[in-house]
Amino acid sequence: MPTVALMQDFEALSVELQDAVAVVTLDRPDLYNRFDAALHVELADCLLELRNREDVRAVVLASTGKVFSAGGDFELMQACRDNVRDRLRIVDDGRRLLRTLADLPQPLVTALHGDAIGLGATVVLASDAVVAARTAGLADTHVQFALVAGDGGCALWPATAGLLRARRYLLTGDRMDAETAFAAGLVTDLVDEANDVLPAALALAGRMAALPPLAVQGTKRALNHLLNQRISESVELSFAMELLTLGSDDLGEAIAAFTERRPPNFTGR
Repeated sequence: MPTVALMQDFEALSVELQDAVAVVTLDRPDLYNRFDAALHVELADCLLELRNREDVRAVVLASTGKVFSAGGDFELMQACRDNVRDRLRIVDDGRRLLRTLADLPQPLVTALHGDAIGLGATVVLASDAVVAARTAGLADTHVQFALVAGDGGCALWPATAGLLRARRYLLTGDRMDAETAFAAGLVTDLVDEANDVLPAALALAGRMAALPPLAVQGTKRALNHLLNQRISESVELSFAMELLTLGSDDLGEAIAAFTERRPPNFTGR
């Protein structure tokens, strides 16, 4: 596929064009495509540029490596815990990414070949369709790491899974396998093998791209309005609560316990 000519080069992702479908690929498998400061900014920048391209009628979001995204980056979390300016910046970056996803006029299809964790799961749930391998899964593990699910999880999980099921998974951080997610409406299309995910996502996005663009994008804008209403109901409070937990002792303990492979000892401080 030819590379899409964009105004900036990216270090955390790549962009290619297949007919009228832009394929955005998270491209740091060695880092498990974690959402560090670079990926927060670059994914939003990329989508903001693609939204104004008349030659792009649909977008596929894919990934590389064993997982789709491992979610948050520990180094970034620790930096936020130590420095309030870093805390404010990453919350602003998260808000910008969420709004960019919710305002994209082209259909967005996610190719979920492996697990999407934390913010990775939120990005997946902001899609218009999710093609997943049966071995893939979704989990918002914010609470397991002493954080509020402030970067969109408290809005997008209820919007897709229903409030009761969202409560159950957001308050435990448990993994939802793809078949359960399909039955619950968080995944739209299932395929058997991870290698089948991207071709199926490209085929679905190609069908959307072949339809009349004014009709498709007008429908998408109306759906975006509904999604933004749901986001507005909780996002500012959830981001504010996440900002508080980014400075907590429990966050430091969660990172240390995970790194040292021991049970955490949370104190509520």
